[in-house]
Amino acid sequence: MKSKEHILIVGAGLCGSLLALRLAQRGYTITLTEKRPDLRKVTQDAGRSINLALSDRGLKGLRLAGVEEAAKKLCIPMNGRMIHPDGGTPFLSPYSGRKNEYINSISRPGLNQLLLDALDEMPNVAMRFNLGCEQVELERAVAHFKNYETGKNEMLSADLIIGTDGAGSAVRKSMFDHKKFLFSFSQQWLTHGYKELEIPATSDGSFRTYKNALHIWPRGEDMLIALPNLDGSFTVTLFLPYDHSDYSFETMDSREKVLSYFKKEFPDALELMPDLAEEFFQNPTGTLGTIKCTPWHCYGKVLLMGDAAHAIVPFYGQGMNASFEDVVVFDEILDKFEGDWNTVFYEYEKARKKDTDAIADLALDNFHEMKEHTANALFQQKRKLEIAFENELSHAYSSKYSLVTFNEDLPYSEAMKRGRAQDKAILNLLDDGKLPEAMALEEKLKKVQQATQDILHDDIVAKNA
Repeated sequence: MKSKEHILIVGAGLCGSLLALRLAQRGYTITLTEKRPDLRKVTQDAGRSINLALSDRGLKGLRLAGVEEAAKKLCIPMNGRMIHPDGGTPFLSPYSGRKNEYINSISRPGLNQLLLDALDEMPNVAMRFNLGCEQVELERAVAHFKNYETGKNEMLSADLIIGTDGAGSAVRKSMFDHKKFLFSFSQQWLTHGYKELEIPATSDGSFRTYKNALHIWPRGEDMLIALPNLDGSFTVTLFLPYDHSDYSFETMDSREKVLSYFKKEFPDALELMPDLAEEFFQNPTGTLGTIKCTPWHCYGKVLLMGDAAHAIVPFYGQGMNASFEDVVVFDEILDKFEGDWNTVFYEYEKARKKDTDAIADLALDNFHEMKEHTANALFQQKRKLEIAFENELSHAYSSKYSLVTFNEDLPYSEAMKRGRAQDKAILNLLDDGKLPEAMALEEKLKKVQQATQDILHDDIVAKNA
């Protein structure tokens, strides 16, 4: 029997660690490298985590590798968005009318540590930390590294290299700089950045506000969100323009301005954040952007996966879930074409690219929805109707959010197409007064379904025109 190949995986974040675990389970010899120190041995830097929302697609990937149940122990269920309107009373907007559909708040370092611990149990995995990739010789599958502990340069070779080294991927840069094939690349930055803050636990370790929700303070131009942690705290993230706004990271240059801004825009959050001013200036301002590129592979030797291939903004809570789904799809392609790496890489990108493009576009859509529309009366009317559909006619309807988040076997591209048509149909019908309160729910659903089909038909006609 032919021995399986040696695969070098560059980047030991969430995607790289899950991929390494699954490929090791399939019998491959794995070397996993990471430019940062082993996170299990160092104190985590504050201000960079953005808590993760683990949902069905991500759980499917963890299930594939046999670590789903262990990961669930790190989760706090979030049943909906707790909306904190400007000057109004907070209210819960459920994610779904189905009781079993919710997302989970989970710590990025905690989940990453779980995967690294699982890799420690695999005899065919070698992990190297403090090893930063600087360049890849694509045709030879040779990677050049800087060892941050010794200061020396190192070279590692393998049969295959898979770059899971994030949005700033060195593997992708080597493909971009390579002149022997055509590589397309786009990077779109948001005009907003983010600042991580905290609502600490009470002195007895309990939560200061409702635990089982993703809290949102939508303010049109800017937005605050908060996700719960197992220790009773909330990770709070402020999304704010960099500049050219009355309130921006450029203008918030003093303690007084920060406190004045929060007192005006987020007074109920300010009451829960005793260390706000200190954290605001101690923690870094992060960037947010979307990366798309093609091809993801070359020479049957090098492949990009996860954020290295398709980084997205975090507003659909699908970045990690999409990367874990990458591993699931790759595993399915391996089942069909294992041993023929040119075909494996080609078929993987063919199966995956349209869906990662779709979730990137949906994440940008949700950015505007969250900061501008979640407290809007018409939007809330739509959500109320969708929750009723899912609660009472669950077999016949799923909202766009449910299609994306809770339907793990539905491709992102199909969820986007159907979900956008449904949204347009409901909003048009509500705005035109064609779904009166007195109308039976079943009749409302028939109208929505017919309007949705009309929109989908019109889209097909326009596309083929």
